[in-house]
Amino acid sequence: MKFDCLDGCLDRHQYPASSTELIDEHGDQTIELQNGTETVGEVLARLGEQTYEAPEDVYTDLRSAVGHEAIGRRGYSDRDAPALGETGPTQLSF
Repeated sequence: MKFDCLDGCLDRHQYPASSTELIDEHGDQTIELQNGTETVGEVLARLGEQTYEAPEDVYTDLRSAVGHEAIGRRGYSDRDAPALGETGPTQLSF
């Protein structure tokens, strides 16, 4: 996930700021994902009305609320054992 397109605009925004303010000001900015793109507005709208105290809070929410296009292979994990009722690879011990 790349925030290069934001070019520090979230860092320069005045805080505290509501998600509505951020969407109005920066909502059309595009976030590059593994398998596509989303706008800041699309991602923040998913979270409902929020108040952000600092830009780090906005980046945290952006990272946590992007769609499935942000991951490589959906449902893939080479670390987790299969859940009950699922079949998976035979576990190996090294």
